[in-house]
Amino acid sequence: MVEFTLPKNSKVKKGRTYEAKAGAKKVKKFSIYRWDPEKGENPRMDTYEVDLASCGPMVLDALIKIKSETDSTLTFRRSCREGICGSCSMNIDGTNTLACTKAIDDVCGDVKITPLPHMQVVKDLVPDLKGFYAQLESVEPWLKADPLPAGSKERLQSPEERAKLDGLYECILCACCSTACPSYWWNGDKFLGPAVLLQAYRWIADSRDEATAERLEALEDPFKLYRCHTIMNCAKTCPKGLNPAKAIAEIKKQVAERHA
Repeated sequence: MVEFTLPKNSKVKKGRTYEAKAGAKKVKKFSIYRWDPEKGENPRMDTYEVDLASCGPMVLDALIKIKSETDSTLTFRRSCREGICGSCSMNIDGTNTLACTKAIDDVCGDVKITPLPHMQVVKDLVPDLKGFYAQLESVEPWLKADPLPAGSKERLQSPEERAKLDGLYECILCACCSTACPSYWWNGDKFLGPAVLLQAYRWIADSRDEATAERLEALEDPFKLYRCHTIMNCAKTCPKGLNPAKAIAEIKKQVAERHA
């Protein structure tokens, strides 16, 4: 009989509760994943009571308030606070999203916050994205073209050609889509994932790029591209409203047309 066990120190336990200060007018509970690699302890879920009467409207505002006023050891990434940098991506109320654009009022009941799923955790809400960025680098996400002729200053593009990049260039590489993809959970070491493949297609679709054949050949691989099974979690969770699955389908279509 096969016996399955969880890795040591992997079971999430109930943590400490931090009550709101006396006189709090509008209290909401935030259950937050906590783990410190230096302590060698199991991860835990700490509960923080936050007075929304003195807090901004977004989940990130609550996290900043908790770190500033209640528990300075809480660790998370943040930067722009405008849904542009992608730093504060995490799982909130069961969905991968950005803490800076997720309204507290959109969550019914207590707010549960955990790191992006199926990623190694550095500490608390901070996932290890080294592998993700290595995959991005592998698709060479920059313009590849011969030098312009002498005297030329621009690589011209028609409005129609430019329009083909809409829905692609807006990606902020928050990794919400890739970490919501079961295929990426299963084969994250080989499958590039929706975010990176969308970035790859952004340059394939760019009329100024002259390495389309080279890019398609590099992606034609049983794992890099074809582990996508059109589950569509990527399009559902993208905080920018993009559709990585459509970009992946376009790559598959162009690969097929090369062999027609």
